[in-house]
Amino acid sequence: MNASLRLSLSSLRAHRRRFAGTFLAVFLGVAFLAGTLVMGDTLRAGFDSMFGNATAGTDAVVRGADTITTPGESQGVRRPVPTDLVDTVEAVPGVAAVAPDIQGAGQLVGADGEPIGGQGPPTLAGNWITDAKLNPYRLAEGRAPARSGEVVVNRGTAEKGDLKIGDTTTLRTPDPVRVTIVGLATFGGEDGMAQVTFTGMTRADAEKYLTARPGRATSIVVRADPGVSQSELVDRLTPVLPKGVEAITGQESAQENTDMIASQFLTIFTTFLLVFSGVALLVATFSIHNTFAIVVAQRARENALLRALGASRRQVTEATLVEASAVAVTASAAGLAGGIGIAAGLQALFPAIGFPFPEGDLVIGALSLTLPLVVGVLVCLGSALLPAVRAGRTAPLAALRETAVDSSGASRPRAVTGAGLLALAVAVTLTGVSVSPSVWPAGGGAVLALVAFVVLGPVAAGTAVRVLGSPLDRLRGVTGGLARRNALRSPKRTAATAGALMIGVAVVSLFTVFGASLKATMDQTVSRSFAGDVAVSTPSFGAGGSGLSPRLAAALGELPEVDTAVGLGRGVAEVDGKGRALTVTDPVALRRTFDLGTVQGDLGALGTDGIAITRQEADRRHLTTGDTARLAFTDGDERTFTVRAVYGRSELAGDYVITREAWAPHRTQDADTLLAVSFADGVSTAEGKAAVEKVAAQYGNPEVQTRDEYAQSSAGGIDMMLTLVYALLALAVLIALLGIANTLTLAIHERTRELGLLRAVGQTRSQLRAMVRWESVLVAAFGTVGGLALGAFLGWVLVRASDGSSDSAFAFALPPARLAVVALVGIAAGALAGLRPARRAAHLDVLRAIATE
Repeated sequence: MNASLRLSLSSLRAHRRRFAGTFLAVFLGVAFLAGTLVMGDTLRAGFDSMFGNATAGTDAVVRGADTITTPGESQGVRRPVPTDLVDTVEAVPGVAAVAPDIQGAGQLVGADGEPIGGQGPPTLAGNWITDAKLNPYRLAEGRAPARSGEVVVNRGTAEKGDLKIGDTTTLRTPDPVRVTIVGLATFGGEDGMAQVTFTGMTRADAEKYLTARPGRATSIVVRADPGVSQSELVDRLTPVLPKGVEAITGQESAQENTDMIASQFLTIFTTFLLVFSGVALLVATFSIHNTFAIVVAQRARENALLRALGASRRQVTEATLVEASAVAVTASAAGLAGGIGIAAGLQALFPAIGFPFPEGDLVIGALSLTLPLVVGVLVCLGSALLPAVRAGRTAPLAALRETAVDSSGASRPRAVTGAGLLALAVAVTLTGVSVSPSVWPAGGGAVLALVAFVVLGPVAAGTAVRVLGSPLDRLRGVTGGLARRNALRSPKRTAATAGALMIGVAVVSLFTVFGASLKATMDQTVSRSFAGDVAVSTPSFGAGGSGLSPRLAAALGELPEVDTAVGLGRGVAEVDGKGRALTVTDPVALRRTFDLGTVQGDLGALGTDGIAITRQEADRRHLTTGDTARLAFTDGDERTFTVRAVYGRSELAGDYVITREAWAPHRTQDADTLLAVSFADGVSTAEGKAAVEKVAAQYGNPEVQTRDEYAQSSAGGIDMMLTLVYALLALAVLIALLGIANTLTLAIHERTRELGLLRAVGQTRSQLRAMVRWESVLVAAFGTVGGLALGAFLGWVLVRASDGSSDSAFAFALPPARLAVVALVGIAAGALAGLRPARRAAHLDVLRAIATE
């Protein structure tokens, strides 16, 4: 064992408490990262196994070859296949069984009258396939539907809606259909496919309620004879299929379903968690660097003695890095174990909160083991590198001097460099959000701003602490003054300690500002575009929910209290080869209930071959009234439409509008996503809303809301997102607090003699505790104020960049109340971090402290 290693291990044994905070910072960051990776691998393996089990009896799937994908969607709409292909497929040699698979949207209403699901994951309905091997769902209780109105539902949906066999309820298709539950089913051995709901009905009912006309199916599933492979079956099917129809193997279909879950949920979910793991590790970097910097400063005399006795610079540097390596390896290894424990805990927790985690053992891949370990070690060693180099540069003559704490940092070169970086950050950011709006240049400017804040931290620390601590002299007397002077001793240390908290608070503030801006944007959109009195909608977002019955608008229009009722349906088509979402509606009624801005042309003249588009889209595609565009629909039909109107705004109306008559020949399952109602003159809001609710109750009981209520509910998901963000960022704030506590603990060790002298001249234990706590509060206040400023700036950057990269106008909003809460939490956290160091300082033995060198 060489001298450097012996020296390092000896130092670690003697001063192991110094590195407790560093150990915890690395442990928490690695545990979060490892837990995220293990959980992602386990979920992917679970869904892969579930889909494999569910579709084990399906050897081939016949489906439409092409899809139409609109911007912002990963999954396109596929062309249906004719059900008369069943006979053609059944005649192919090697086919043992074949069945049409008809799927659409269908949302069950629970026993309490509320719709089940629809908050993101889809609510599916389809025909119950009688061949048990071809049906991905397995009958667990009851029987299969045999008559019209009978359904089988997946067991998870029944439990969530408090439904059981024999119950009668409503199925929104979106037209309300009364159904009786005769069976409960499982999917791949689970009570459901994640939070997706499924209702199985007879084939006749599926064709009646889920398709615009009989004779269409989503796909055709095929089972092969024994001895015929899946690829061989596909090869035999392909020659008999018409143009625009393809066959794929059952394995390929199962893999596509797994990939769909991965792209729509797993990848986003794990990426979301990995981002916060990165934030936690970034915060940990500040804490670790600060710990080693203080330890090296405290050991300056010891290192100088080693140099005087013949130790080389390299040996002193290596000794420090060996200490960092020991902490890094042990903390990272413990973090791996902790991460596996986190994943196991989530596996048990998810079903309890309504998300069925697929059964099975935890999947721990090589990447899930190696990546967190490597990252933890590199973060720790990288953070300790500069302090280690500084330790190696200690001059032998320093042994003759008293140990001095590094008080550098507020130098002119640092101030000039930081100011230059800040100016560059502002220039790059303004370019990214103003000259050429884009997220990437704005993101680059945001990173430069973060670097500039870190560089300028020691320069600003002195002034900031003086300003923030000035009330302490008056409020706390000598104790407050000492706390302020202690925080001013080393601006570099104060800035580094506060930097960890600054990052955490900045990210919290960033999401708070962006969330408030999103809510303001939605409120602005509804206020500016929605001219109706009430909105009728289903409580769903994403792919969830079944939508509103198109017949509801006509029923409401007959009420004497209603002047205009118009529904906004959704269709898709390729417009000159590009997938686009279509708004299907009555254009004349649309203009009476929505503010479309300046309209060029005649919305009333669209007919069955006309289209209206926004001014922005018209300019982008170089179109004007009288021009034509080629529309290709999912049923394979292509038609030429004439642009008969160009309107100004698209926030709620969409970029393309066609009539219901034009959409009718191409629709599959018609539904409205929103219904706007304007009341007749003299009708109060309460009176009109009550009349609308009475009729709406007959169509599945959708929500009826005033304009303000609709705007508020549209932004409801943002608060839920912010709650999750705050919960995840609590880890980063916790690591920052550990850093503050660790710094104060090391500072107390450094000031042992000074603290003993203060006690000797009359300072009480309570005054000493208060002094340390207020020092912690000042450091936290500095980090919190810097984080709020940086977070607000980054929030503005994100809003402006999003405004330039989308078709909607984003509104920037600063929420003072929420930011004030963030500030109070940050300062309170600083007080909390100072409790243990303060208690330790107060328990120092006075005589021993005075005798300490």
